[in-house]
Amino acid sequence: MRLFATVTKRKKVTEWIAFMIFRLLSFSVVGILFTILGFLIIKGISVISWDFLTMAPEEGMTKGGIFPAIVGTMSLVVGSMIVSFPIGVMSGIYINEYAGNSFLVKFIRVMTNNLSGVPSIVFGLFGMALFVNTLGFGDSIIAGSLTLGILVLPVIIRTTEEAMKAIDNSYRTGSLALGATKLQTIRRVLLPIAFPNIITGFILSIGRVSGETAPILFTCVAYFLPKLPSSIYDQVMALPYHLYVISTSGTDIEASRPMAYGTALVLVFIVLIMNLLANFLRRYFGNKVKTN
Repeated sequence: MRLFATVTKRKKVTEWIAFMIFRLLSFSVVGILFTILGFLIIKGISVISWDFLTMAPEEGMTKGGIFPAIVGTMSLVVGSMIVSFPIGVMSGIYINEYAGNSFLVKFIRVMTNNLSGVPSIVFGLFGMALFVNTLGFGDSIIAGSLTLGILVLPVIIRTTEEAMKAIDNSYRTGSLALGATKLQTIRRVLLPIAFPNIITGFILSIGRVSGETAPILFTCVAYFLPKLPSSIYDQVMALPYHLYVISTSGTDIEASRPMAYGTALVLVFIVLIMNLLANFLRRYFGNKVKTN
Protein backbone atom coordinates (compact mmCIF):
# COMPACT_ATOMS: atom_id res chain seq x y z
CA MET A 1 0.00 0.00 0.00
CA ARG A 2 2.82 2.39 0.86
CA LEU A 3 4.47 1.69 -2.51
CA PHE A 4 1.18 2.27 -4.33
CA ALA A 5 0.65 5.56 -2.50
CA THR A 6 4.19 6.68 -3.34
CA VAL A 7 3.74 5.88 -7.03
CA THR A 8 0.36 7.65 -7.08
CA LYS A 9 1.83 10.73 -5.40
CA ARG A 10 4.75 10.78 -7.83
CA LYS A 11 2.35 10.62 -10.78
CA LYS A 12 0.29 13.48 -9.39
CA VAL A 13 3.43 15.60 -8.91
CA THR A 14 4.57 14.82 -12.45
CA GLU A 15 1.14 15.67 -13.82
CA TRP A 16 1.08 18.95 -11.86
CA ILE A 17 4.53 19.92 -13.19
CA ALA A 18 3.48 19.11 -16.77
CA PHE A 19 0.30 21.19 -16.48
CA MET A 20 2.26 24.09 -14.98
CA ILE A 21 4.73 23.99 -17.88
CA PHE A 22 1.89 23.99 -20.41
CA ARG A 23 0.16 26.82 -18.55
CA LEU A 24 3.34 28.90 -18.45
CA LEU A 25 3.92 28.37 -22.16
CA SER A 26 0.35 29.42 -22.94
CA PHE A 27 0.68 32.55 -20.81
CA SER A 28 4.03 33.28 -22.46
CA VAL A 29 2.43 33.26 -25.92
CA VAL A 30 -0.36 35.57 -24.73
CA GLY A 31 2.21 37.76 -22.99
CA ILE A 32 4.28 38.13 -26.16
CA LEU A 33 1.15 39.09 -28.11
CA PHE A 34 0.13 41.74 -25.58
CA THR A 35 3.70 43.02 -25.41
CA ILE A 36 3.76 43.59 -29.17
CA LEU A 37 0.33 45.23 -29.13
CA GLY A 38 1.28 47.39 -26.15
CA PHE A 39 4.51 48.49 -27.83
CA LEU A 40 2.67 49.47 -31.02
CA ILE A 41 -0.06 51.28 -29.09
CA ILE A 42 2.43 53.26 -26.99
CA LYS A 43 4.54 54.22 -30.00
CA GLY A 44 1.79 54.74 -32.57
CA ILE A 45 -1.32 55.97 -30.79
CA SER A 46 -0.07 59.58 -30.86
CA VAL A 47 -0.43 59.80 -34.67
CA ILE A 48 -3.79 58.04 -34.93
CA SER A 49 -6.44 60.57 -35.88
CA TRP A 50 -9.27 61.01 -38.34
CA ASP A 51 -6.95 62.86 -40.72
CA PHE A 52 -4.36 60.09 -40.46
CA LEU A 53 -6.95 57.51 -41.49
CA THR A 54 -8.64 59.55 -44.23
CA MET A 55 -5.91 61.67 -45.86
CA ALA A 56 -3.21 60.87 -48.41
CA PRO A 57 0.47 61.05 -47.41
CA GLU A 58 2.22 64.39 -47.82
CA GLU A 59 5.71 65.92 -47.69
CA GLY A 60 7.71 62.82 -48.42
CA MET A 61 5.30 60.68 -46.38
CA THR A 62 6.33 62.42 -43.15
CA LYS A 63 2.87 64.02 -42.82
CA GLY A 64 -0.66 63.39 -43.95
CA GLY A 65 -2.35 60.02 -43.72
CA ILE A 66 -2.49 56.47 -45.04
CA PHE A 67 -5.94 56.25 -46.61
CA PRO A 68 -4.70 55.18 -50.09
CA ALA A 69 -2.63 52.42 -48.44
CA ILE A 70 -5.66 51.21 -46.46
CA VAL A 71 -7.80 51.10 -49.60
CA GLY A 72 -5.03 49.33 -51.51
CA THR A 73 -4.59 46.69 -48.80
CA MET A 74 -8.33 46.02 -48.63
CA SER A 75 -8.49 45.77 -52.42
CA LEU A 76 -5.71 43.18 -52.49
CA VAL A 77 -7.26 41.16 -49.65
CA VAL A 78 -10.69 41.09 -51.29
CA GLY A 79 -9.25 40.36 -54.74
CA SER A 80 -7.03 37.53 -53.53
CA MET A 81 -9.88 35.92 -51.57
CA ILE A 82 -12.18 36.10 -54.60
CA VAL A 83 -9.51 34.20 -56.54
CA SER A 84 -8.27 31.71 -53.96
CA PHE A 85 -11.26 30.82 -51.78
CA PRO A 86 -13.59 29.27 -54.42
CA ILE A 87 -10.72 27.48 -56.19
CA GLY A 88 -9.26 26.23 -52.90
CA VAL A 89 -12.58 24.97 -51.56
CA MET A 90 -13.49 23.20 -54.81
CA SER A 91 -10.02 21.66 -55.04
CA GLY A 92 -10.20 20.38 -51.47
CA ILE A 93 -13.65 18.89 -52.11
CA TYR A 94 -12.45 17.20 -55.28
CA ILE A 95 -9.38 15.70 -53.61
CA ASN A 96 -11.36 14.29 -50.69
CA GLU A 97 -14.66 13.33 -52.31
CA TYR A 98 -13.88 12.43 -55.93
CA ALA A 99 -10.22 11.65 -56.47
CA GLY A 100 -9.94 8.70 -54.08
CA ASN A 101 -6.57 7.62 -52.73
CA SER A 102 -4.62 7.18 -55.94
CA PHE A 103 -0.97 7.96 -56.54
CA LEU A 104 -2.00 11.19 -58.28
CA VAL A 105 -3.86 12.41 -55.20
CA LYS A 106 -0.88 11.63 -52.96
CA PHE A 107 1.36 13.50 -55.38
CA ILE A 108 -0.99 16.49 -55.36
CA ARG A 109 -0.98 16.53 -51.53
CA VAL A 110 2.81 16.46 -51.43
CA MET A 111 3.06 19.24 -54.00
CA THR A 112 0.46 21.31 -52.12
CA ASN A 113 2.41 20.97 -48.88
CA ASN A 114 5.62 21.91 -50.66
CA LEU A 115 3.94 24.89 -52.28
CA SER A 116 2.89 26.23 -48.87
CA GLY A 117 6.56 26.25 -47.84
CA VAL A 118 7.85 28.22 -50.83
CA PRO A 119 9.16 31.68 -49.81
CA SER A 120 6.79 34.48 -50.67
CA ILE A 121 9.39 36.32 -52.72
CA VAL A 122 9.40 33.38 -55.16
CA PHE A 123 5.66 33.88 -55.65
CA GLY A 124 6.38 37.54 -56.29
CA LEU A 125 8.87 36.71 -59.03
CA PHE A 126 6.44 34.20 -60.53
CA GLY A 127 3.62 36.75 -60.47
CA MET A 128 5.82 39.36 -62.14
CA ALA A 129 6.86 36.93 -64.87
CA LEU A 130 3.36 35.57 -65.56
CA PHE A 131 0.77 38.21 -64.70
CA VAL A 132 2.76 41.43 -65.09
CA ASN A 133 4.86 40.59 -68.16
CA THR A 134 3.44 37.55 -70.01
CA LEU A 135 -0.27 38.32 -69.61
CA GLY A 136 0.32 42.05 -69.85
CA PHE A 137 -1.54 43.13 -66.70
CA GLY A 138 1.34 45.37 -65.69
CA ASP A 139 1.79 46.50 -62.09
CA SER A 140 -1.84 46.37 -61.05
CA ILE A 141 -4.36 45.24 -58.47
CA ILE A 142 -5.33 42.21 -60.55
CA ALA A 143 -1.70 41.04 -60.86
CA GLY A 144 -1.15 41.44 -57.12
CA SER A 145 -4.44 39.74 -56.24
CA LEU A 146 -3.73 36.74 -58.48
CA THR A 147 -0.24 36.38 -57.01
CA LEU A 148 -1.50 36.57 -53.43
CA GLY A 149 -4.34 34.18 -54.29
CA ILE A 150 -1.84 31.56 -55.45
CA LEU A 151 0.22 32.20 -52.34
CA VAL A 152 -2.59 31.23 -49.93
CA LEU A 153 -4.19 28.57 -52.13
CA PRO A 154 -2.42 25.62 -50.40
CA VAL A 155 -3.73 26.73 -46.99
CA ILE A 156 -7.34 26.79 -48.18
CA ILE A 157 -7.02 23.48 -50.04
CA ARG A 158 -5.57 21.64 -47.04
CA THR A 159 -8.07 23.19 -44.61
CA THR A 160 -11.00 22.24 -46.83
CA GLU A 161 -9.71 18.71 -47.31
CA GLU A 162 -9.27 18.19 -43.57
CA ALA A 163 -12.70 19.68 -42.84
CA MET A 164 -14.37 17.30 -45.32
CA LYS A 165 -12.35 14.37 -44.05
CA ALA A 166 -13.53 14.99 -40.47
CA ILE A 167 -17.21 14.43 -41.40
CA ASP A 168 -18.49 11.00 -40.45
CA ASN A 169 -19.26 8.70 -43.41
CA SER A 170 -22.76 8.06 -42.08
CA TYR A 171 -23.82 11.45 -43.46
CA ARG A 172 -22.65 10.42 -46.92
CA THR A 173 -24.24 6.96 -46.88
CA GLY A 174 -27.48 8.28 -45.38
CA SER A 175 -27.85 10.98 -48.01
CA LEU A 176 -27.05 8.60 -50.86
CA ALA A 177 -29.47 6.02 -49.44
CA LEU A 178 -32.26 8.63 -49.57
CA GLY A 179 -31.67 9.02 -53.31
CA ALA A 180 -29.50 12.14 -53.38
CA THR A 181 -26.72 12.36 -55.94
CA LYS A 182 -23.10 12.80 -54.89
CA LEU A 183 -23.17 16.46 -55.87
CA GLN A 184 -26.38 17.05 -53.90
CA THR A 185 -24.84 15.27 -50.90
CA ILE A 186 -21.80 17.53 -51.01
CA ARG A 187 -23.76 20.74 -51.56
CA ARG A 188 -26.63 20.17 -49.13
CA VAL A 189 -25.14 17.92 -46.44
CA LEU A 190 -21.34 17.88 -46.30
CA LEU A 191 -20.46 21.46 -47.21
CA PRO A 192 -22.74 23.11 -44.59
CA ILE A 193 -21.21 20.86 -41.91
CA ALA A 194 -17.64 21.49 -43.01
CA PHE A 195 -18.00 25.19 -43.73
CA PRO A 196 -17.29 26.43 -40.15
CA ASN A 197 -13.93 24.64 -40.27
CA ILE A 198 -13.26 25.81 -43.83
CA ILE A 199 -13.56 29.37 -42.55
CA THR A 200 -10.40 28.67 -40.52
CA GLY A 201 -8.39 28.53 -43.74
CA PHE A 202 -10.08 31.77 -44.79
CA ILE A 203 -8.96 33.45 -41.56
CA LEU A 204 -5.37 32.26 -41.90
CA SER A 205 -5.30 33.39 -45.53
CA ILE A 206 -6.53 36.89 -44.70
CA GLY A 207 -3.84 37.28 -42.05
CA ARG A 208 -1.09 36.22 -44.42
CA VAL A 209 -2.28 38.25 -47.39
CA SER A 210 -2.63 41.42 -45.29
CA GLY A 211 0.98 41.33 -44.16
CA GLU A 212 2.83 40.17 -47.27
CA THR A 213 5.30 42.60 -48.83
CA ALA A 214 7.50 40.63 -51.26
CA PRO A 215 4.74 39.41 -53.66
CA ILE A 216 3.13 42.83 -54.02
CA LEU A 217 6.53 44.53 -54.37
CA PHE A 218 6.95 42.88 -57.78
CA THR A 219 3.36 43.04 -58.97
CA CYS A 220 1.29 46.01 -57.87
CA VAL A 221 2.51 48.51 -55.26
CA ALA A 222 3.80 52.01 -55.83
CA TYR A 223 6.30 53.91 -53.70
CA PHE A 224 4.16 57.03 -53.48
CA LEU A 225 0.69 57.23 -55.00
CA PRO A 226 -1.53 59.70 -53.12
CA LYS A 227 -4.71 58.82 -55.02
CA LEU A 228 -7.21 56.01 -55.07
CA PRO A 229 -7.24 53.37 -57.84
CA SER A 230 -9.95 53.69 -60.46
CA SER A 231 -9.77 50.14 -61.86
CA ILE A 232 -8.21 46.74 -61.20
CA TYR A 233 -5.46 47.61 -63.66
CA ASP A 234 -4.12 50.48 -61.55
CA GLN A 235 -1.21 50.44 -59.14
CA VAL A 236 -1.92 50.91 -55.44
CA MET A 237 -0.24 51.70 -52.18
CA ALA A 238 -0.41 49.00 -49.52
CA LEU A 239 0.14 49.14 -45.77
CA PRO A 240 2.97 46.54 -45.54
CA TYR A 241 5.05 48.17 -48.28
CA HIS A 242 4.20 51.67 -47.05
CA LEU A 243 5.41 50.64 -43.60
CA TYR A 244 8.66 49.35 -45.09
CA VAL A 245 9.21 52.52 -47.12
CA ILE A 246 8.68 55.04 -44.34
CA SER A 247 10.78 52.93 -41.95
CA THR A 248 13.83 52.46 -44.17
CA SER A 249 13.96 54.70 -47.22
CA GLY A 250 11.95 57.83 -46.57
CA THR A 251 13.35 61.32 -46.96
CA ASP A 252 13.38 61.83 -43.19
CA ILE A 253 13.31 58.51 -41.36
CA GLU A 254 13.28 59.97 -37.84
CA ALA A 255 10.41 62.33 -38.69
CA SER A 256 8.40 59.50 -40.23
CA ARG A 257 9.08 56.99 -37.44
CA PRO A 258 5.85 57.79 -35.51
CA MET A 259 3.92 57.32 -38.76
CA ALA A 260 5.56 53.93 -39.17
CA TYR A 261 4.34 52.82 -35.74
CA GLY A 262 0.90 54.24 -36.47
CA THR A 263 0.76 52.40 -39.80
CA ALA A 264 1.75 49.14 -38.10
CA LEU A 265 -0.95 49.67 -35.48
CA VAL A 266 -3.60 50.28 -38.15
CA LEU A 267 -2.49 47.17 -40.06
CA VAL A 268 -2.73 45.03 -36.93
CA PHE A 269 -6.22 46.31 -36.15
CA ILE A 270 -7.40 45.76 -39.74
CA VAL A 271 -6.23 42.14 -39.55
CA LEU A 272 -7.88 41.82 -36.13
CA ILE A 273 -11.20 43.17 -37.41
CA MET A 274 -11.12 40.83 -40.43
CA ASN A 275 -10.38 37.86 -38.18
CA LEU A 276 -13.21 38.81 -35.82
CA LEU A 277 -15.64 39.02 -38.76
CA ALA A 278 -14.46 35.66 -40.06
CA ASN A 279 -14.83 34.13 -36.58
CA PHE A 280 -18.34 35.55 -36.41
CA LEU A 281 -19.15 33.83 -39.71
CA ARG A 282 -17.68 30.58 -38.40
CA ARG A 283 -19.81 30.70 -35.26
CA TYR A 284 -22.88 31.67 -37.27
CA PHE A 285 -22.58 28.73 -39.66
CA GLY A 286 -21.62 26.41 -36.79
CA ASN A 287 -24.77 27.34 -34.86
CA LYS A 288 -26.81 27.00 -38.03
CA VAL A 289 -25.54 23.43 -38.51
CA LYS A 290 -26.35 22.57 -34.86
CA THR A 291 -29.90 23.92 -35.10
CA ASN A 292 -30.54 21.96 -38.30
